[in-house]
Amino acid sequence: MLMLLLKHPVFCFNCKYADMYKVFFAFIPFVFLGINTALAQSFDIVIKGGHVVDPKNNIDAVMDIAIKNGKVAKVAATIDGEGATQLVSAKGMYVTPGLIDIHAHVFFGTEPDHYLSNGMAAVVPDGFTFRVGVTTVVDCGGAGWKSFPLFKKNIIDNSQTRVLSFLNIVGEGMRGGAYEQNLNDMDAKMASYVANQNKEYVVGFKVAHFFGPEWLPVDRAVEAGTLANMPVIVDFGGDNPAKSIEELFMKHLRPGDIFTHALSKLRPGEIGGQYQRESIVDETTNTVKPFVWQAQKRGIIFDVGYGGASFAFSQAIPAIKSGFFPNTISTDLHTGSMNTSMKDMLSVMSKCMLMGMNLQAVITASTWKPAQVIKREGLGHLSVGAVADLAILTVREGNFGFYDKTGFKVTGKQKLECEMTIKDGKIVYDLNGIANPVVVNK
Repeated sequence: MLMLLLKHPVFCFNCKYADMYKVFFAFIPFVFLGINTALAQSFDIVIKGGHVVDPKNNIDAVMDIAIKNGKVAKVAATIDGEGATQLVSAKGMYVTPGLIDIHAHVFFGTEPDHYLSNGMAAVVPDGFTFRVGVTTVVDCGGAGWKSFPLFKKNIIDNSQTRVLSFLNIVGEGMRGGAYEQNLNDMDAKMASYVANQNKEYVVGFKVAHFFGPEWLPVDRAVEAGTLANMPVIVDFGGDNPAKSIEELFMKHLRPGDIFTHALSKLRPGEIGGQYQRESIVDETTNTVKPFVWQAQKRGIIFDVGYGGASFAFSQAIPAIKSGFFPNTISTDLHTGSMNTSMKDMLSVMSKCMLMGMNLQAVITASTWKPAQVIKREGLGHLSVGAVADLAILTVREGNFGFYDKTGFKVTGKQKLECEMTIKDGKIVYDLNGIANPVVVNK
């Protein structure tokens, strides 16, 4: 229309068309104002002024982030947030990918004799994830191939949290006691079949709590992992004398397989009878055993898996101070750990910082690295187009005490706290109402 008017042979403000021209040109600023407003409103959420830590993309700087339609739309030094549906001021805070806890127990149920498989020692995920910045949680062996359909129906399909599964090599799952000792219920073919039928949710296989000299549970899980092209995570159980973890790392596990409870020190009798488990730190020299370094270089993944009885400062402090960092940080969340020394994901991360891992290393081990380990590379980063899972964290300054299962206590001056969690582009947790406007999800 504008070009037609400009080409009109009588284009003149003194001609008979003058009134039409004056009205049109008076309207032009409002046309472009409307376009600008529409552009400004193109973002659902704009996070302003936060210190972005995105390990995959090597970002460690103050940046703005825009979110649209559940995806990261833009990451830049400055993004105009005027007109966005929600503005979040993150000045003085850290903005990270949503945290990924690869060892938790969320197969909650009402069966009193089912332990962590449809039992009451597990927890409902949404009550214990978003409030600490976790957007993805992997149930670690609660369900076996027999019980996975119930786990999916009751938990995965009814959780806002993204819930994935390490499928137990035991068909009954983590029911405790004799169920987990039943070699006849460790079926690699059935486990791999169920995993392949549920690739959207199953990320690997779990070996747990087996007490005895046999290698069959590990070997069956690795067989399932090979059939399904998925990793195996091992809670090594115990024996008397303890089985060799060097043999485990070098002869049974593959690169990419995971050794959880890596910083544990189990005392004789602590896990039933006189069963023992070898630790990674030689307590006579207080150094990490040479073959452990070699195993990590080989590609064995060392996971914290803190738990109720699976973390000891006597192992963790010398390991981390020597530069042996866990590849992944996880909680082993259940009622027996969250109310004792473990607490939650941010507490475990804070302990790792206290012992010598810097914030960037801790964020890496809680976001991008676990995403790679479970082969979910679409998660754990803030690339444009990636799913918009984010955590906004503060580092509180003060006097804090951290202790382990033995009662050994260390004190620190910093502790991580979650200000906000965003899952699939929606604010699901806002501690202090830093979103403007505040939206209350019902």
